[in-house]
Amino acid sequence: MVPRVLPAKAPSSIAEAVALLREGELVAFPTETVYGLGGRALDPAHVARIFAAKGRPASHPLIAHVPSADEARELSRGGSLGAAGVALAEAFWPGPLTLVVERAAHVPPELTGGSDSVALRVPRHPAALALLRALGEPLAAPSANRFQSLSPTRAEHVVRSLGAEVRLVLDGGPCREGIESTVVDVRTDTPRVLRQGALSLEMLRRVCPHAALAEPSAPSRDELRASPGLDPKHYAPRARLVLVERQALAAAVRHEAERGRPVGVLVLGPFDARDGVKVERLPDDAEGYAHGLFAALHRLDDEVATIVVERLPDDPAFDAVRDRLARASHGA
Repeated sequence: MVPRVLPAKAPSSIAEAVALLREGELVAFPTETVYGLGGRALDPAHVARIFAAKGRPASHPLIAHVPSADEARELSRGGSLGAAGVALAEAFWPGPLTLVVERAAHVPPELTGGSDSVALRVPRHPAALALLRALGEPLAAPSANRFQSLSPTRAEHVVRSLGAEVRLVLDGGPCREGIESTVVDVRTDTPRVLRQGALSLEMLRRVCPHAALAEPSAPSRDELRASPGLDPKHYAPRARLVLVERQALAAAVRHEAERGRPVGVLVLGPFDARDGVKVERLPDDAEGYAHGLFAALHRLDDEVATIVVERLPDDPAFDAVRDRLARASHGA
């Protein structure tokens, strides 16, 4: 059985989604980053259904989505987001920012992977906000896909990845940002970026000049339990994905094709491909690249066994997408 797909803008679609959520079913919905797989965040049984549908280890935290900073405070210990959290929330909520704070006592540990922290976000997408307001309680909503697989930025990606695991998909079209939210730990005086995402470090530092990246190569156990998306392998297609310098692209594609493997290539600039090689070209600006990345990888993944990806410029603006490609190619 495939899930129903309804237009996210329709009030009747929101009403049906709310009814299903209150019955304990899972509903996928659009955000400005990627599509989320929604379940009621304060219901441990509903949270467990999310983990089961994704095939995700229960030790991994989920992000609680709420419609405003006031509702976010209700999930934090003492109702506090901290000085840095308040400043960042005022600057970037609603939007692609997730704050990690100490959790309130009533927040179930099932939501947080057993951690004393909780990850909170106010999404910007109008359908996500309409759903949260109509439901009247927080939604746990990791990306609406199987664990470690390509993130969904269109409704059809959700259907293909999860199938009957989800009852309803609210179709809001392509996600605007195209990659996940930036996760910032504000439990200390120095905000730490645990997961890079749609908000760059430069943007965060305009608000909190002392914001810093957590050590990307060796996240601590506390960081792993505070933020999603930190596994060495993540965001991965079924196809083998390899990263190659621009000057080595043609040789790498030829090598794969000569071995009889259907091959695709993801590039920034023009590329003269041989017959049978599928080419996806993305914009050379970081925002445009992020917007199109997962959709391009989904298209290639449907047709090829190996995806050869041009390495990105050594520019901080590309850090978030560079991180996703590195994890997607892990073990290739």
